[in-house]
Amino acid sequence: MTFVTSTAQISRRSMLKAAGATGVAVTAATALPATAADSGFAHPGLLHTRADLARMAAKVKAGAAPYTAGFAKLTANRHAQSGWTPQPQTTVYRGAGSPQNYATLYNDIHAAYQNALRHHVGGDGAHADTAVAILNAWSARLTSLAGSADRFLAAGLYGYQFANAAELVRDHPDFDLARFQEMLTKVFAPLSEDFLARHNGAVITNYWPNWDLTAMACVLATGIFCDDRSQVARAVDYFKHGDGLGSLRHAIPVVRDDGLAEWLEAGRDQGHALLGVGLMGTFCEMAWNQGYDLYGHDDSRFLKGAQYVAKWSLGGEVSYTANTRAKGAVGGWSGRETASAAAGVDPAMTRPIWAMIANHYTKRRGLPASYVTRIAARSAPEGGGGDYGPNSGGYDQLGFGTLAFTRDRAASAGAAPVPTTSASASSTPAAGRDLAATGSSDIVGWSAAAGITAVAGGLLLLRRRDRVRQGE
Repeated sequence: MTFVTSTAQISRRSMLKAAGATGVAVTAATALPATAADSGFAHPGLLHTRADLARMAAKVKAGAAPYTAGFAKLTANRHAQSGWTPQPQTTVYRGAGSPQNYATLYNDIHAAYQNALRHHVGGDGAHADTAVAILNAWSARLTSLAGSADRFLAAGLYGYQFANAAELVRDHPDFDLARFQEMLTKVFAPLSEDFLARHNGAVITNYWPNWDLTAMACVLATGIFCDDRSQVARAVDYFKHGDGLGSLRHAIPVVRDDGLAEWLEAGRDQGHALLGVGLMGTFCEMAWNQGYDLYGHDDSRFLKGAQYVAKWSLGGEVSYTANTRAKGAVGGWSGRETASAAAGVDPAMTRPIWAMIANHYTKRRGLPASYVTRIAARSAPEGGGGDYGPNSGGYDQLGFGTLAFTRDRAASAGAAPVPTTSASASSTPAAGRDLAATGSSDIVGWSAAAGITAVAGGLLLLRRRDRVRQGE
C-alpha cells in the first residue's frame, strides 16, 4: 500500500516527531492495513478484527441504526479529538503513599483508542496520526509502574487497554511497533504475570476476582499483540484452571437450577461486580478473535453469571450462597471474611459492557439472554472513557459497544470461533430485530418489553470509588 501526505497533515509532523515517530502520514481516505502474524495470530485481533472494523464503517456510512448512535457517542467524546496532546511520564504511580499520576495514563490511553477507532470508522487519517503520536510518546518514555498494591491494577487495566489501542494502528508507518511491544513486555506484563503467580505475597483468596481479571486481560492482550503463544496459553489456562478468584469457576462458583450462576463479587458491591463482568467479557472476546471459545467454556458458565448480574442490577431478586474467604499475607497476618448475601443495587448504575456480551450470545450463538439484552437496551448507546465520570472507575472499560459489537445474526449460530483477516460487512441494517442489536432505534420497543417506562437520553453516571484498597 502506498502512503501519501496531504497538505493538512504536514502540520502534524511536529507532534509525530516529538513522540519519536518517523515516516509519512496516511491520507484521510486511506485505511490502515491489517495482516495475520507469522505466528498464526490474526491482526487486528484483540477486541476488534478487520471484519469488525469494516462492518462498523459500512454501517455508519449507510446511516444504519444503532451504529450511527454509537458513532455519535464516540465523536462527541473529548478524548476522540485529533488535537489531543499526550503527557507521557517516566514512572506512573497508583496507590496511597505515592505522587499518583495514573490519571494522565488512562486519559491518554483512551484518547489513543478513541482516535484510532474513529479513524477506522470515519476514515480521517488525522485521528490515526493522533493515536500513533500518543502511543509513541509513551513507549519512548515510560519505564515503570509504582505505588501500593494498586500498581497491579494499573498494570492489568492499562496494559490490556494500551494493547488494544496499539493493535488498531500497528501497521501505521509511523508507529514504533517494536518499541511499544518492548514497553508492554517489560513494564506491564511482568507485573500482571507476577500477580497471577504470587498475588503480592497474599493468600490466594485475599484479592477479589477483579484483581485477577485485570491481570489476566493484560497477559492475554500482551501475548496476542506481541505474538507470544506461550503467554496466551498461560492466560487461557488460568481462565480455565487458575487457583485465584478470577478464574471462571472461582469467580462464578455456584450454578443454580434456574440457569443463573452466582457472581462471587455480588457479595461485595454492584460496581465491582459490573467491572468483573466487563473484564471477563473482554477476556472472552479477545480470546474468541484468536480461535478460543471461552464464552462457551463449561457450558457457557460466563453467560449464566452475566445473566445473574444483569438481573440483580435491574433490581431483580437473586440468591447468594454464603462465601467465606481467607485474607492476609502468606506466613503473616491472616483473617477471614464472609459475604452472606448479594449487596444492594442502584438500578441506575451502568457500565459500557453489555452490548458485547448480548451480541455474542444472541447473534453469534443464537442463545437466549433475556436479562443481558434488557440491560444492554437500557445502557445504549454505550459511550467510553470520559462518559462515565472523571475518576478511574469510569475508564476501566474501553466501551463504545453499541458501535463496535452490534452485529447481524450469524448464518451458522454456534459455530466455533475463527480468526478473521478479511472484511465481510454488509452496508445495510439487519433485516431482523431482536433484543441483541443494542442501539437507539431499538430503545422504545425494548423498553416496553422490559417494563421500563422511561429511558434517559444519555448514559447514566457510574458511581464508584476512585481507589481500590489492598485486599478488596
